[in-house]
Amino acid sequence: MTAIAKALEAQFREHASPEKADPMEAYMRGQFVFLGIKTPERTLLLREFWKHNEKPKGEELLQTAEQLWLLNEREFHYVAMGLLEKYSKEAAPAHIDRLERWVTTHSWWDTVDFIAAHLVGYHLSKYPDLIADYAERWIMSDNLWLRRTALLFQLKYKHHTDTERLFDYIRRTKDENDFFIRKAIGWVLREYAKTDASIVHRFVNETALSPLSRREALKHMR
Repeated sequence: MTAIAKALEAQFREHASPEKADPMEAYMRGQFVFLGIKTPERTLLLREFWKHNEKPKGEELLQTAEQLWLLNEREFHYVAMGLLEKYSKEAAPAHIDRLERWVTTHSWWDTVDFIAAHLVGYHLSKYPDLIADYAERWIMSDNLWLRRTALLFQLKYKHHTDTERLFDYIRRTKDENDFFIRKAIGWVLREYAKTDASIVHRFVNETALSPLSRREALKHMR
């Protein structure tokens, strides 16, 4: 491991709280092991850590993120994603393969949504030529989390949203029974409605969405 990864791991393990970990693990349906460090405390720990340690850059940053991602406890995955976000600006096109791998590893909504909306979303806005290949393959994938990523990667695009692609992907997944797909459809429509409420309202009225997707899409619209 890099020196920074080792130091971060030691710092977090020193502040582990088993009594807090139990309800956190229960909230995630027992799928992941937690140290018991909640978000506010994690933020403070990181802030204090970086006061005494130089933030890694370039290849060292990437290696540190990858090594933390391999650890079992969920808090390390959150820290790894934050580090990977800092690497985004210097990432080459092939970085998309790493992001795809992260989507399909330790997969649950708490990591996938951040990766999709922030990491994948930024990368595909930087290298739009990748969209036709990767997003198109994801929306047809047997992997639930890749399909959710294909729906959500434009979540922050606002007026740069490719609505033709977005609506096409929704039409292709709208009949799925999976909660996470139906929720993603409603979420991305609700978010885009902040940019163009009329087109979202029209699409919802013209498309046979699930009650959950429709309710989420129109949540803040009259």
